[in-house]
Amino acid sequence: MKNLLLLFCLTAAGLFAQPATINLGSRGQLTLFFSGDWDITGTEMGGQATLTINGKGSVNATCTIAVSFPEKDVFNTKARLKQRVEVDAMTVAEGSVEGKPAPREFTLTSGFGFYCSITDASLRGKPPEKGNYKVASFGKIRLAPDVLVDVQIMADGFRDAPYQELLGAIEGMEYKR
Repeated sequence: MKNLLLLFCLTAAGLFAQPATINLGSRGQLTLFFSGDWDITGTEMGGQATLTINGKGSVNATCTIAVSFPEKDVFNTKARLKQRVEVDAMTVAEGSVEGKPAPREFTLTSGFGFYCSITDASLRGKPPEKGNYKVASFGKIRLAPDVLVDVQIMADGFRDAPYQELLGAIEGMEYKR
C-alpha cells in the first residue's frame, strides 16, 4: 500500500512539473523538469545553448545551465572531470565558509558530473535579500563525448526547497541522442 501511495505521489508531481527542453541539433535534446513556479529563458549563441532559471515572487534562487559542444573529449573519465571542477572552484572557495572546494558527484540518469558548493561568508547569519545568494554550487556534466553541461545554482540555503528543486531538475534531466 505504501508503494502505491509513493508511486501515485511521484506521478502526480510529474504532472505538475514545468518542462524545459534544449534542442541540441544533431546531438539530441536535453529536457529538464522543474517543480514550483520558475521563470525559464533559453538562448542559443556561438555554438552554446543556455537555459536560465529564476525564482518568481519571493523565491530567491537562480540556476544557469550552459551546454557546449567540445571538439575534443578532454573529460572522458570521472577523474579528469572531477579535477577540472575542483580547479575551477578553487578561487571562489578560498573566500567561502568551506575554505576549499569539495567536489560531489551528481546523481544522474545519463552521463556523469561533479559540483562544488560554497557558502558566502559575508552573508552568513544575515536575512535573505532578493538577488543576493548565500550559497552556490558550480559544476560540470559530461553527457556524451561532444556534449558538456556547465551548471550554476545559487540560493539562500542548500536545504531550502528552491535549491533542492533546482538540483533535482538537474539530476533528473533526460538526455536523448
